[in-house]
Amino acid sequence: MTRIRTTLAITAACAGLVLAVWPAIAQTGTGRPMLRASFGASAPVVKADIMATRDILTLGDLVSGLPQDVAGQPAFRAPSLGETGTIQSLRIVEAVRAQGVETVHDGGTAQVVVTRAARRLTMADIEAALRRSIEERYGVDARSFSLSLDNGAPSLVVEPELRGLLQTQDLVYDVRTRRVSATLIMPGSAAMRLKPARVTGQMVDTVEVVVPIRAINRGDILQAGDVMVERRPRDGALTDLAIDMQAVIGKSARRAMVAGQLVRNSDIQRQEIVARNETVTVVYEAPGLMLTMRARAQEAGAQGDVISVLNVQSKKVLQGTVSGPGRVVVNGAAAARVASAN
Repeated sequence: MTRIRTTLAITAACAGLVLAVWPAIAQTGTGRPMLRASFGASAPVVKADIMATRDILTLGDLVSGLPQDVAGQPAFRAPSLGETGTIQSLRIVEAVRAQGVETVHDGGTAQVVVTRAARRLTMADIEAALRRSIEERYGVDARSFSLSLDNGAPSLVVEPELRGLLQTQDLVYDVRTRRVSATLIMPGSAAMRLKPARVTGQMVDTVEVVVPIRAINRGDILQAGDVMVERRPRDGALTDLAIDMQAVIGKSARRAMVAGQLVRNSDIQRQEIVARNETVTVVYEAPGLMLTMRARAQEAGAQGDVISVLNVQSKKVLQGTVSGPGRVVVNGAAAARVASAN
């Protein structure tokens, strides 16, 4: 989400963002602030970028090198959780001088960028929370469910120190239609307590499928880095799908595929190690006997495929099993024909 940038002002007249709780400043006999000695080359410097973790920024958050008593003085209100704002460097310098510090460098920046630290909750967090709640309350195995929200995922941010799981309240789930609604909460979060999120949507039954993560050309051998497993909605069109990535790896693509496309079993085949019209070695092995001959493959074949081979001299056709690149083994019934062919 695009972060909202707001300008933080020092006066209450400019959106009331200054915290009017300045402690009393040491006074001279004339009623003026007592100026501290100059810091010289080590004078305090305004910082350029700030990551805020609290609602209120102190002068020490904004300026480095301040005396401890000045650094702890509250100064400006920080942006909301997860948002970013700016403060004019001149305003910060004026605030420090008001505390009696005479020399302050602005660091060469016109404004200080302040980002409020936050933990941003994702669609995956919302989906997991609803699945857990449905399983606990309704006894439904929701592990294969994915969530489709009616109005999209809300923007949810909580305090950065909160690492717990998102939870639900007032859950309503229809087992028949799989419609769901719930209020989302984060234990310990003041932000979500003040602004709870109500969501409605549909739980969709899904199935694991194999999809390419890059474009696949016809004849490519699929490797582990070429495919991944995703969950897709289960519907009537999901037939003949490849669901086991290990069964896909090492197979040859029978047609071109694009990234994200469902891989069907009919789209792949075992890698052909004998090509059509390739000259192969035909082998017959028996106890104490091994016969070999040269032949031409009549069809392509992968490991374990039964193919026809032609003895180019006798013009006899034999059936054999592909046992390796350029190698075909014939069974016992063909042994006599192998011998006669030789």
